[in-house]
Amino acid sequence: MKIRPMTRISSALALLALLAGCERAPAPAAPAPQPAASPPTAQPAPRGAPEDAAMFSAQRVSEHRDGDDLLSAGLGLDGLRGMAPPAFAKPEAPTPAELRRRALWANWRGIADLAPGGGYGDVYGSLAAVPGREFQALARLPGAKQPHRVLAQIPDRFDAKKRCLVVTASSGSRGIYGAIAVAGAWGLPKGCAVAYTDKGAGTDYYDLAEKRGVRVDGTLGGADEVLAFKPETAAGSGIAFKHAHSQDNPEADWGRHVKQAAEYGLQALNEALPQQAPFTFANTRVIAVGISNGGGAVLRAAELDGDWLAAVVAGEPNVYVQGARALYDYTTEAALLMPCALPQLGLPAVPDIAARCTALVEAGLIQGADLAAQQKAAYAALHASGWTDEALRAGSISVTFDLWRAVAVTYAAAYGRYAAGEEPCGYRFAAVNADRSARAATPAERAAWWADGSGIPPGAGVGIVDAEAAAPWKGLGCLRALASGSDAAAARVQQGIAQTRAAAPRKGLPVFVIHGLDDGLVPAAFSSAPYVALAKAAGSDVRYWQVRHAQHFDAFLGLPQYGANYLPLLPYVYSALDRVWAKLDGGGELPADAVIETTPRGMGKPLQADNLAMPK
Repeated sequence: MKIRPMTRISSALALLALLAGCERAPAPAAPAPQPAASPPTAQPAPRGAPEDAAMFSAQRVSEHRDGDDLLSAGLGLDGLRGMAPPAFAKPEAPTPAELRRRALWANWRGIADLAPGGGYGDVYGSLAAVPGREFQALARLPGAKQPHRVLAQIPDRFDAKKRCLVVTASSGSRGIYGAIAVAGAWGLPKGCAVAYTDKGAGTDYYDLAEKRGVRVDGTLGGADEVLAFKPETAAGSGIAFKHAHSQDNPEADWGRHVKQAAEYGLQALNEALPQQAPFTFANTRVIAVGISNGGGAVLRAAELDGDWLAAVVAGEPNVYVQGARALYDYTTEAALLMPCALPQLGLPAVPDIAARCTALVEAGLIQGADLAAQQKAAYAALHASGWTDEALRAGSISVTFDLWRAVAVTYAAAYGRYAAGEEPCGYRFAAVNADRSARAATPAERAAWWADGSGIPPGAGVGIVDAEAAAPWKGLGCLRALASGSDAAAARVQQGIAQTRAAAPRKGLPVFVIHGLDDGLVPAAFSSAPYVALAKAAGSDVRYWQVRHAQHFDAFLGLPQYGANYLPLLPYVYSALDRVWAKLDGGGELPADAVIETTPRGMGKPLQADNLAMPK
């Protein structure tokens, strides 16, 4: 199987947008909303009640009915498939409602394959409108410099008999709606409330020169206002963002972010449904689910003390355990070696491949007297460190989109707790010109950051400025040295990585892990496999599905060649949630571990249930 990745992100997005629409699912009639609760008076907390309610601030409540809804802001499947994002009436001053609609559009398209023939809405998943209310606020962990966003969606048809709360964390570094296609799409139609956290990352960018950032409602505000993120050091120019510049190393606290989001979900339920209050961990079923970084976050939540979680489902989790490889380790390795190695798999070469391969020889990472020998050596080195051919083929997507460098630059700053403007290896973040030189951001760009950003540049008008732009492998070599070196800067980053190490889940807690065996961004061999081994050795109740022909990015399956060769992972995450739900309702045991032998749909063919080979 050969996959030739496209050469520009814009081309990929354009192709996805061109894949136009099916009928929108009919919206159920909304019952009359229940009145919101008045602020509660102080009283002893019931057993299992949230412990950190005082840690929530800047709450905002909004209603979403009558052409609007919780899942898609009224866009439905047709609107989410639209070629262009929902427009702003005033590009430099969008309203909170416009920003929310556009953020949902961007996050659905960044996570799910919504293209016709991809199966969403007919083979799996639903985008039926779910009316209800949203409660959102800033939450702060004790000792943290910066808050994380939390959001609770309460459907009008909340199931009072089941009292279910799904808690989730955004994938990647995405904003607060970054798990809408994962947790919201499954939980809201079932009558569950859903609580979200951006886990200390997100799209609350801050313009250092203009001293402007993002309010809770997504609009821009000044430094003297309540902002979702304002760096402690805010001098100079360029762009700061929370994942890189909070100085909190948020990944070390992902599990606590998830639990605090669940606590906020219970608080929101108490306010939204006072007739049914109190909602506590003791009387409300809480299920945690996430994918990618969100999957890692819910696994970190699974290790926390207390009987507050009923079950956990983690898809393609970025999780690091003792004896395994950390994301930063294999990311910096891939950033250096993979561009040189990919032609060995019949994949196209990057334009500067000869210079990149030569630089590897000069750094002592590989040997080879000519380009062909160097490519073979780079390929062999990746194989020796655990990369499979399947992971390398899918990893070519990250080479094409410069994702390895983006991850390495951001995570180096986060792990080292660097302030804005102090990023290691000569990198910084700013709006950029076509030649990648820094410039000032425009008012329209700033206004759209919260809705359009993915939480990690490049994207949404923000790029990476490289002090060694003419020889990018020099900066990559510096980033790699932070993982493997022994100087003070390396020790600083390595200490941050060590703080992210996961432990086994609490005994007796059902945990379901799903991972694609073609994952080229977070290979299962480096993450899920060692985590599951650790958990089972500790006696934890963990089930593991390994899915053939599934890679990391469902969203890219709208591109015909990817869709022909790869399958989406979301159907398996939804199925695992269904199995967990049935188990908790007394409907039998969870299925056994499985290596799922799937069948790609092929070029031009729609996805069928048989392609997925879902375990019975």
